[in-house]
Amino acid sequence: MRLRVEFTTEPFDLDEAPAHALVARDVVTGAGLDAVDVGPFGNTAEGDAGRVLDAVSALLRESLRAGATRVSLQVNVIGDAGAGEEGAT
Repeated sequence: MRLRVEFTTEPFDLDEAPAHALVARDVVTGAGLDAVDVGPFGNTAEGDAGRVLDAVSALLRESLRAGATRVSLQVNVIGDAGAGEEGAT
């Protein structure tokens, strides 16, 4: 199964990226995910379910530790990596 995660961390700082935002960026860019898009007001990444879920866990843990007071996220199923493989239904 493939997943897409979309997330933001708060509080926002329009002058410079806060530590929690930099930590979140480092987590997703280092997680081996596909189609990572990091922006000032929202971030997305895609990948197989295991990697995305591991990245979400690390993202929450590390960004809160770095000072985030809120993490908003959404996870969507975007495909089935097993489609067409033996045993897939």
